[in-house]
Amino acid sequence: MFLQQSFFESEHGDVKLFEGKNVFSQVKLNVYSFYQDGILIDCGAHSMKKAFINFFDRLSIDRVVITHAHEDHDGCAKYLSERGIPVYLHPMSIEKSRKRADYLLYRKFFWGIRPPYHAIPHEETFQSRKYRWRIIETPGHAVDHVAFLNESTGQLFSGDLFVTPRTKLIMRTENIPQIIQSIEKLLRLDFGEMFCSHAGYIKDGKQALRNKLDYLYELTDKVRSLAREGCSIEEIQRQLFPRKYQISVVSRGEWDSKHIITSILSGSHLVNSSAKQ
Repeated sequence: MFLQQSFFESEHGDVKLFEGKNVFSQVKLNVYSFYQDGILIDCGAHSMKKAFINFFDRLSIDRVVITHAHEDHDGCAKYLSERGIPVYLHPMSIEKSRKRADYLLYRKFFWGIRPPYHAIPHEETFQSRKYRWRIIETPGHAVDHVAFLNESTGQLFSGDLFVTPRTKLIMRTENIPQIIQSIEKLLRLDFGEMFCSHAGYIKDGKQALRNKLDYLYELTDKVRSLAREGCSIEEIQRQLFPRKYQISVVSRGEWDSKHIITSILSGSHLVNSSAKQ
């Protein structure tokens, strides 16, 4: 079975959304790019370059801002940079952006191979044509992850911090305690609508993040409680995450519910050392 792709364009107020979807067997992966007031937020995957470029070429783009240096978010950055549009990225990922991306084969299959591109370090704030913007450090999904707050309109562009209200599996490199801290930080800000790079438009973004935070609090308590009872990571996984996802097989374990547990228990004496892998 070949990779099937589809694309969708929509608008909410003056925000334009462009979504690309990949489907292979039972694995469905999508990503959004957003445009508002001359600002392009994330720029899709290299495997979807033709469709995303068609979207970009109909826009008047002053700058591109990247939430984090994952290949589904910066895959078309080279094309935009070569058009003379400045591309902004977290300072810690500037060197990484200059090199041809290297990651696991399944990611190349879904998202393509992100070519090197020229990036400029993010500023703390910036001004678009009409609006004031603020950049908020929100690590957890990735160490270089940021969110963008349109302070003029009260709209939040949250990258991959939200994605889903009830997280069931994460990448090996993700950090649940950091995600919790980042959500807590965002909830102290003034915003309403939220634009998530995988969930799209969310009318009440603050409530959605509160719901996710409550779920992560509860999940953390359950994991720690089971660990105190002497359960191994595998036993905790069987109790809390009985469902198996095909992406865990396709990714050879890079995506797995087990990583939620190890992330929560990382550095804790509660981790059953015999269950570590």
